[in-house]
Amino acid sequence: MMPKILITGADGQLGKALREMSRHYVRYAFLFTDIDELDLTDREAVRAYLLEEKPDYVVNCAAYTAVDKAEEEPEKAFLINADVVKNLLSVTAEQAYRFIHISTDYIFSGKNHRPYRETDRPDPRSVYGKSKYEGERIALGYPDTVLIRTAWLYSDHGSNFVKTILRLAGERDHLEVVYDQVGTPTYADDLATAVLTIIDRAEQEREGWKPGIYH
Repeated sequence: MMPKILITGADGQLGKALREMSRHYVRYAFLFTDIDELDLTDREAVRAYLLEEKPDYVVNCAAYTAVDKAEEEPEKAFLINADVVKNLLSVTAEQAYRFIHISTDYIFSGKNHRPYRETDRPDPRSVYGKSKYEGERIALGYPDTVLIRTAWLYSDHGSNFVKTILRLAGERDHLEVVYDQVGTPTYADDLATAVLTIIDRAEQEREGWKPGIYH
């Protein structure tokens, strides 16, 4: 039987990249869900779905990512970024699987003058960062979790910094952009490749699955 991979948040940038890339991984059975297929905030619906489908891997790409708006609606940010993680892990005592959770550099203060390491102490300053950090803590409470922190995700889909700059560059002769922020733009296809490589290695090698935090 083919290993089954559930991708949540399938309509987001990373979810769409994984969907497009899945056609090259024919030895796996993929399930793609977003809010129309499965409401991740509904704990019982999530439990029923997972117990019926019995995935071998769950890749959680679902997230509340409106950084500024999160300050106005913290309950929604924590609901999607933390409570949803709890829901996805609610069946693991009955149906264990390997869990890949996507997080963010916003769980740090942003005051470092070098790239963050996996061992650096989280210190979120925004509601968004705090909600994502709470989701991390829940995810890491499950021993079969691979937690991936990424930053400044961009792709052909949705809205992102790279697309905005390219659009404005075509419309204006002069751009004004903040210069006090440093980030690492991450191409969604590259991140999707990394996610599928992690799964592929786990399937191909006896000791290939290595839970933990990865930047």
